Amino acid sequence: MIPPAAAPAFLDDAGWKGARILPLAGDASFRRYFRVLGADGRTAVLMDAPPEHEDTGPFLAIAEHLRSRGFAAPGPLASDREAGLLLLEDYGDDRVGPLLAREPKREQAIYEQAITILADLGREAPPPGLPLYDEAALERETLLLIDYYTPALGLAPDRDSYLQAWRESWGAMLAETLARPVLVLRDFHADNLMVLPDGRLGLLDFQDALAGHRAYDLVSLLQDARRDVTPKLEEAMIALYCDRAGIEDQDAFRAHYELLGAQRNAKIIGIFSRLFVRDGKPIYLGLQPRVWAYLERNLAHPALASMRDWFAANIPAEQRVALSATGVAG
Repeated sequence: MIPPAAAPAFLDDAGWKGARILPLAGDASFRRYFRVLGADGRTAVLMDAPPEHEDTGPFLAIAEHLRSRGFAAPGPLASDREAGLLLLEDYGDDRVGPLLAREPKREQAIYEQAITILADLGREAPPPGLPLYDEAALERETLLLIDYYTPALGLAPDRDSYLQAWRESWGAMLAETLARPVLVLRDFHADNLMVLPDGRLGLLDFQDALAGHRAYDLVSLLQDARRDVTPKLEEAMIALYCDRAGIEDQDAFRAHYELLGAQRNAKIIGIFSRLFVRDGKPIYLGLQPRVWAYLERNLAHPALASMRDWFAANIPAEQRVALSATGVAG
């Protein structure tokens, strides 16, 4: 977490001459974050998004859209897109995940706030020109499971039958996506939500947003790879979302929710495997058992019969575990 070489000059030009740059966080992408402490007591957050890997343009565009709709997204204080540097409003340190670890009694109220945000996002069309979360995008993501997870176990399932099982499952969900897409932030979970001093929830990590199905961010929140969400809380929040979003056919919505949950969880297992196998980052492997547990719940839904059969035939239950440096964890 050494600040990028261009950061001091960037901060000088932005009016933060002499500011201190302290490590704040990294994530599963190439982005890194630093807290900037100004000589006058101001604070800000510096995003380092190496331009050869990341583009800060989508983050800025989605942030502007969210703010224009009344949501809390950090505003830019300075930007150098060519250098991949953004100076952003500082939303503090109260990320929802760590905060709830300290204050678990606040879980219900905070999740209700998050549900309200998702219901509001689901009432309007996405920004013009936003790419669609279509079948091609969904398939690319689901293939991460058999591109990285299964080879690490010495398994070689058939690619075509895997994709066919998905295609047999998601026709109605894709039809709804095409008919009424919404802004899908794609990583809407506890560690990307901030409790702000005014009590609102601030939104982070939305640069990969797409126009997709309204159940996607809901499943991202309620089947969180980084923290346990009990089935009781999940059921209560799904019911609350359906009420606040005015979902008429709740059975169909629940089928779409479970299908997108399966798609997302298969993708995440693959991503965590890729971070280990390709990028040498084993830190996320310990999260795989939680994600497999979510995926097992998804596959139990009747709408996922084709997928359930495929997994039963190709990835036995005893191999649905966490990878480790020596093979699989017991």
